[in-house]
Amino acid sequence: MYRLLIADDEALEREGLELIVERAMPGVFRFIHADNGRMAIECAEEHRPHIAILDINMPGIDGLEALRELKERLPDTRFVLVTAYDYFAYAREALSLGVKEYILKPAKRELIIGTLKRLIEEIECEKRARTEELELRHKISQLMPLAENELALMLMVDQTVDSSASQLSEWLDFPLDQGSAIIAAFEGYADEQDKKKIYDHFRSYVKTHGPNSIVSSLIDHHMATFLQKPAANSENDWRQLIKHLVQQLSELSQQQFGMKTAIGIGSLHSGEEGLRKSYFEAVFASTLRKRDGGYCHFDELKSSEAGNASELAVKAENGMLQQTYVISALQRIREQREVQTLTMLGRAKMYIEERFNDELSLEEVADFVHLNPHYFSKIFKQEYGETFIDFVTRLRINKAISLIKEGNLALKEISFEVGYKDPNYFSRVFKKITGVPPTEFKGQK
Repeated sequence: MYRLLIADDEALEREGLELIVERAMPGVFRFIHADNGRMAIECAEEHRPHIAILDINMPGIDGLEALRELKERLPDTRFVLVTAYDYFAYAREALSLGVKEYILKPAKRELIIGTLKRLIEEIECEKRARTEELELRHKISQLMPLAENELALMLMVDQTVDSSASQLSEWLDFPLDQGSAIIAAFEGYADEQDKKKIYDHFRSYVKTHGPNSIVSSLIDHHMATFLQKPAANSENDWRQLIKHLVQQLSELSQQQFGMKTAIGIGSLHSGEEGLRKSYFEAVFASTLRKRDGGYCHFDELKSSEAGNASELAVKAENGMLQQTYVISALQRIREQREVQTLTMLGRAKMYIEERFNDELSLEEVADFVHLNPHYFSKIFKQEYGETFIDFVTRLRINKAISLIKEGNLALKEISFEVGYKDPNYFSRVFKKITGVPPTEFKGQK
C-alpha cells in the first residue's frame, strides 16, 4: 500500500480528492491529510509518503515553500502541485525544483488518476531497478574474491589462461604499477571451516586497513597478497606502511586463531614480472620465520651480511627459486581431480551396465555422477575410447547375442529384453554391429 499525502487548506478539496482516488483505485493508498504547509512538512517527515499532492495557495507556508524544504529531506517522494490559477511563474518554479506534475483546479478525475498511476509505475520501475542493482552488487561481491584469486595465481605461477593479467587488473581496478607481495604462512588449522574463517578475517583486515590490494585463496596453508603502492608514498613510507600492516596481521592471527604466522615481504617492483619477482622474494623471506612466526622483509636480507642466507636471497631475487607451495599445491589438486574423475567414471560405467536395457540417456547418467552432460560425454570417450551411445549399443547387442545363443526367446522378445522397443530398429542396429541381421545370425547358430 502506498502512502499519499494530500495538503490543501480546503477540507472539502482533500476529502473529495480522497474519494475520487479511493473509488478509482480501491485499497491502493493510505491517505494522510494536512491543512497547511507547516502540517504538510510535519506529516511528510513523520510518514514519508510515496506521493505528495500539494496545493500551492495555502495560508502561511505555501505549497512551493513546503516543496522546497521537502525535496531535500525526501528525495524519493513524488510531488504533484495543484493550483486554481494557471500562472506560468508557478510552473517555472516547480520545474526548477524538479517537479514535473502540475494540475489545475478543477481537475478532471481522469487526469488525477492518470497522474497517480504514472507516478506509481515510476516508483515500481525504480524499485525494480534498485532490486536488480542490489542483486548485481551481491553477485559481484561474491565474484570479486574469485577474480582476485585468478589474478593472484597469474602473478604467482605465470599460467596461460583465456584472460590476461592486464585485463583482470583493469576489471579489478588494480593497476600493475609499483607494488609488493606479502606471503602469510599459517602454522596449521584443523578443518575447512577454520580455513574459511582465517581467509575471511585476513582478507577483510587487509581490505579495510591496507592499501589497494588483491588477495589469493588459502593454498597449502599459505596466502599471497599483492599491495599497490600509492603514488604519493615514498619508498621508505611504503616500507613502514607494509611493516605496520604485517605486524597487525601477525597479532590478528595470534589473537583470533591462537596460531603463529610467518610473513614474508617482497621488495617494491613494477609490472606483472616485477610483482611475480616480489612474490618469490616474499616466499623466500617467509621461510626464514617459519619456526618462530613474525615477519621478514626481503630488502633487509639483501642489505645484511648473512652468508649462505644472503646467497640464497640473491638467487630468489634473480628468479631462481621457481618451486613454490603454489606449484606443488596445484599439481596435487590436479592429481586429486584426476582420481575423482576416474572414480566418477567407474560409478557411471557400473550404472550403465546395470540399466542399459532401460531407456537410459546420457543426461541421466551424467546427473547420477553430478557432472555436466557435455563434460561427461567428453571424458567418457577419453577414458573408454567410445561414445556413450556406442558403449550402450555394444552392451545391448552383446546381451542380444547371448540370448540368441540360449535359444529360449523369440527375436521380438529379445529386442524388448535388451532395451529396443522397435524390433525393426533392433534388427538394423544388430546388422550394423555384427554384419548380419538377427534372423540370419539365429539360423547360423
